[in-house]
Amino acid sequence: MTASPTAAPSRLRRIEPTAIGGVMSRELTMYRRFWRSTTFSSVVEPTIYLLAFGFGFGSLVSQVAGYDYVDFIGTGIVATAVLFSSAFPGMFATFVKRKFQRTYDAVLAAPVDTEELVTAEALWIGLKAGVYGTVPMLVAIGFGLDPSPGMLLVPLIGILTGIGFALFGIWVSGVVPSIDSFGYVISAVLTPLFLVAGTFFPIDGLPDVVARLAVLNPLYHCVELVRGAVFGFSGLHDVGHVVALLAFTALMWVLAVRKLRSRLVD
Repeated sequence: MTASPTAAPSRLRRIEPTAIGGVMSRELTMYRRFWRSTTFSSVVEPTIYLLAFGFGFGSLVSQVAGYDYVDFIGTGIVATAVLFSSAFPGMFATFVKRKFQRTYDAVLAAPVDTEELVTAEALWIGLKAGVYGTVPMLVAIGFGLDPSPGMLLVPLIGILTGIGFALFGIWVSGVVPSIDSFGYVISAVLTPLFLVAGTFFPIDGLPDVVARLAVLNPLYHCVELVRGAVFGFSGLHDVGHVVALLAFTALMWVLAVRKLRSRLVD
């Protein structure tokens, strides 16, 4: 009697959740070793901005755009916290693991593709950024910001924004020739992004050209969504902000995957 042929194994998906989970599990294991220093730097710096501007400049300006200035900046600083805790790890940690530690060479030796590696790294960084981003808002509540049910959406907004900027950082880490080159990106790209995002002042007061360009800033859309969640959404405008962040994240994913693949595989 002829034995029945062995069934062919099912085709693996383009992106395997198991592979992503494995990479994220590794990140969690490593994070447990240095979470205190990471949390300290990711939380304290935006909080200092909040206290300095909210109570320093806020003593001179009571209201901005119809909000108490402490409330205005307390919601805006959320985006800054998300930026700091996503773009920086995306750049520096990715570069170190690829260039010096050779961690990614070991990961790709397992059944993990570049797409899964990039996706897992961005998801992990984005999840942390979403949590860290809520801290300035909680501080602002302690100084008078009224709690609202919409605040429960703020971590989700932070995660989406954090994933986008984590992917941006991963892409940049594959572009720059050395770790010293990150200074150019921080000074010429990230600093203008968080200054012209409606965090410290409304972009309506800027020159028309600058205000229109600011709409292309993903961080601006994060700020608007956070304020919408806290003070009340305004309909289609908020849908546009979500679409803009999704488009930014999708574009950065494609760029990050292509660049990291060229560095690690091609």
